[in-house]
Amino acid sequence: MLCSGGLDEACNPGDKVSLGLSRGSLMNRLFTTFVVLAMVAGVGAGWAAHTFLTPDQTASFADNLSIITTIFLRMIKMIIAPLVFSTLVAGIAHMEDAAAVGRVGVKAMFWFIMASIFSLTIGLIMVHLLQPGAGISLDPAVAAAQAASTTPALTLKEFLTTHLVPDSIIKAMANNEILPIVIFSVFIGTAVSSLEDRAPAVMVLVEQIAAIMLKVTSYVMLASPLAIFAALASVISTKGLDILGAYARFVGGFYLSLGLLWVLLLGALVVFVGPRAFRLIAGIRQPILLAFSTASSEAAYPGTLSALQNFGVSRKVASFVLPLGYSFNLDGSMMYCTFATLFIAQIYGVHLSLMQQITMLGLLMVTSKGMAGVPKASIVVIAATLTYFKLPEAGIGLILGVDQLLDMGRSATNVVGNSVASAVVARWENQIVEPGKEAQAGA
Repeated sequence: MLCSGGLDEACNPGDKVSLGLSRGSLMNRLFTTFVVLAMVAGVGAGWAAHTFLTPDQTASFADNLSIITTIFLRMIKMIIAPLVFSTLVAGIAHMEDAAAVGRVGVKAMFWFIMASIFSLTIGLIMVHLLQPGAGISLDPAVAAAQAASTTPALTLKEFLTTHLVPDSIIKAMANNEILPIVIFSVFIGTAVSSLEDRAPAVMVLVEQIAAIMLKVTSYVMLASPLAIFAALASVISTKGLDILGAYARFVGGFYLSLGLLWVLLLGALVVFVGPRAFRLIAGIRQPILLAFSTASSEAAYPGTLSALQNFGVSRKVASFVLPLGYSFNLDGSMMYCTFATLFIAQIYGVHLSLMQQITMLGLLMVTSKGMAGVPKASIVVIAATLTYFKLPEAGIGLILGVDQLLDMGRSATNVVGNSVASAVVARWENQIVEPGKEAQAGA
């Protein structure tokens, strides 16, 4: 006899757990199915609109669908700031002491720096091997006319003085600036963990806020298949299925580079975590798919956090490393910045010396921090790099046409990179436990 879920004394508690897991697995499979169906339907609807509607009707069709996508992404941005703040403060406050915060932080930053170097270097090597911009001849004047927008350059000074330390945490939260929120949360969490009584009232409040925000997130995620359908249908209706035609080598070369990065990241995960790593790879499939479909790794943050904890990464490590990774460990976005910048240089026949390319990697290492997976934010970094090396800024217009497709891949890669980083740091801290013991590890 199945448990009714009520006060049934005859029901075995183990059966309740098994039934709960079964229902959870079924819901996950149904949700993944809806997401895949939404992607297929979006491509079909976009193709039909592009083929059978007039240009004016197609523009109206895409504009109407963009309302759905915009509302969904605004709902995501609505919950990110309080969710990151509450989970990060709770994670740090649960550390044994401030030394633990520093120890985990140093290990996390070491991994982020090494992963960033590998991501940037792979992008640099692959763009030289594949030469995606070679043989493309475009008049710079025409390219300038096609540029959809002018993006202001992001200088190191502006990054350090404006985007690093918040002058107002309320302003940072209102603008969804993840990096200032992370820094403020680190201060608050460290202060709480250093108090003898650990401010129990504050701890309870923060944990309750985190629980509430995760529940709100689950409600928002119910609308994601509809948003995915709208986003894909809108893009394909205006660009057509042949959007990859003009940039086949660029898009294909970039995804090949991402594939190589995935192999290295997942290989490192298996090396450091062991055979159990394959369970985590299976667990993050849904967040990866969501990030890919919406072209925003922000949308996958709650699901990634949940998958890490279900895998066995302790709450205090996952809630600390993952938000930091969203500011310091955007592997896909950093690779894209390298790949796209040199692609533009190849198009215009500009040769950069080895020292200039090494300088470019260092510049991208700094200016890419704080992008926080926001769609189109990498365009700002690329524009800053083009300005620094005096490359034609009109080159930005050349990549905007396919940026949505590339944003999907780099957003999914950011999720993979941050999941691997969290699991590896947890292994170094001996904070990977059996799934049924998360509560004990997080206590």
